[in-house]
Amino acid sequence: MKNHRPTIWEQAQEKGYSRRDFIKFCGWIAAASGIASSQLDQVVWALENNPRPPVIWLHFQECTCCSESFIKSSHPIVADVVLDMVSLDYTETLQAASGHQAEAALHKTMEEFKGKYILMVEGSIPLADNGIHCVIGGRTAKSIVEEAAKDAFAVVGWGNCAFAGCVQGSKPNPTQATPVKKFVGSTPLISVPGCPPIADVMAGVVTHILTFGKLPALDAHGRPKAFYSRRIHDTCYRRPNFDAGLFVESFDDENAKKGYCLYKMGCRGPVTYNACAVTKWNEGTSFPIQSGHGCIGCSEAGYFDNGSLYEHLKDTKGFAIEGTADKIGAGLAVATGVGVGAHLVAANLTKRTEIKDRIEEHTGGHHG
Repeated sequence: MKNHRPTIWEQAQEKGYSRRDFIKFCGWIAAASGIASSQLDQVVWALENNPRPPVIWLHFQECTCCSESFIKSSHPIVADVVLDMVSLDYTETLQAASGHQAEAALHKTMEEFKGKYILMVEGSIPLADNGIHCVIGGRTAKSIVEEAAKDAFAVVGWGNCAFAGCVQGSKPNPTQATPVKKFVGSTPLISVPGCPPIADVMAGVVTHILTFGKLPALDAHGRPKAFYSRRIHDTCYRRPNFDAGLFVESFDDENAKKGYCLYKMGCRGPVTYNACAVTKWNEGTSFPIQSGHGCIGCSEAGYFDNGSLYEHLKDTKGFAIEGTADKIGAGLAVATGVGVGAHLVAANLTKRTEIKDRIEEHTGGHHG
């Protein structure tokens, strides 16, 4: 049929993938999306039967790192099919069309799929000087996003730029870079922050919408709970070193070689919500902390204005040991001292009891 929009399974078949490859992909994407294994049948059915959702992808004040991340998801089917998976009807950086043809594709999608298309926004919206700092086809970013969001099924804000303004929104913010949430009206918004977000997280968000026809569960900031419900600190493999008061004091020191905690080197893991330590990057190979660099907190609002990225946050609260890194080492030293002292006292008392018992055993309980 002329207007038939193929499903993911149909598209995978066209690319030469087997049924086995497809089922493995469904399992992978379900796991990446935080979907329970008991719901795998729903994922398979949805990707077999639901047409690919039409997508409009807008670019404003950003560096395009979100798009770069999205097209480099680790699974081979995603790598081959992902652009077709969401049927990109309009995206300035990837489409072949330009000028009037591109604008025609944009408005055709908005008209033919009113209430059904997904609007993806990469970048912040500048408001200074009547919005002249980001103009496309003679229109300001504000005008474009407001029109496109009005009839969208949902809006997905990719990256920290769309979420909180990121670098261009940092002080003094000369262009008045503004988060996308200010312009979507009543249309549901999913924020997927990061600089950039993890590719598999991005694919997981799209898959959830396609599978269930609704938005995933979101936190108070509009972020998917499946990926942003825990701090990197909570799932970091260096966490035991933090709790033990074992910190890297300078890059490449002996503590760094031993894999100690990077908190004193500026790591923002204790205040950053993201899936980096679990999902990881580059086919699940690693993440910044594992490669020896502290988390810079790129999925949190205002991270660029939160002091030097290489100075630890002295007032960070909420640790299992309620305190700060500066106090933990000393506190543990005192606790260790107290523990050793207590152990010596206990050992001494135990020894005395053993001696007393042996004496009584040899004397028949009589002391002389």
